Amino acid sequence: MSKGSQPTDGGFLLLSAEERDNLISKFPETDTFIKRFVGSRDLINNEVRYCLWLKGVSPAKYRHIQPIAERLEQCAASRSKSPTASVRKDAATPMLFTQIRQPESNYLAVPEVSSQNRRYIPIGFLPKDVIASDSVVLVNNATLYDFGILCSNVHNAWMRTIAGRLKNDYRYAPSVYYNFPFPKVNDQQKERIVKTAQMILDARNMYPENSLADMYGQTMYLYPELSNAHKENDRAVMQAYEFNIKEMSEADCVAELMKMYQDLVSK
Repeated sequence: MSKGSQPTDGGFLLLSAEERDNLISKFPETDTFIKRFVGSRDLINNEVRYCLWLKGVSPAKYRHIQPIAERLEQCAASRSKSPTASVRKDAATPMLFTQIRQPESNYLAVPEVSSQNRRYIPIGFLPKDVIASDSVVLVNNATLYDFGILCSNVHNAWMRTIAGRLKNDYRYAPSVYYNFPFPKVNDQQKERIVKTAQMILDARNMYPENSLADMYGQTMYLYPELSNAHKENDRAVMQAYEFNIKEMSEADCVAELMKMYQDLVSK
């Protein structure tokens, strides 16, 4: 797990949906290197932004495009005024983000900050062509099994205990993930978690006009397919840990996870 990529660009490598459409309408070839750009707010609220993603793209494909040339000049000028030496150095490469950590495969995107009023952190399962900003934390080479575990009440109970806070909201960091003890599962248990993880994604897709903020708020009951999918996933993950679903409180669950963590670090 790591943070996503950081542009430090003065906003000149980023585009609104309207700016992206205008640029592609005039220069259709730009469609291949304008990518969806997602930060925590975009992910949770379904806000749409894009970025110029020129990593590995030959300058011959964009240096003749005046709007892009102007944006790169402005990005370089913005970086050259930075009080940070490393950012001033990156003014020499304005076509690239200052920190690039984009996965080469599908990945999980966890919002860095999420409301304390949510039972579950709304985690995204995103394709590699969606560029993640440094306001989300990423799990590279992610699978549906990973998604199912991190979406579960077990992981969220751990998060509520371990994560930092921004005011009263949860602040997720890689340390929450790295110290979280995954269960030892057999093939049948893993298959069930994969199935329930897909149920969560399918349920979300039933409400394309609603954001994750809508679906994961205090009115989650308005989305019964999603609520039921999470309940099934919770059961599958609890059983994989051999936790008693009916009798264990959240505090009991965290206490058992702490024991597992202690066993792991003592080896």
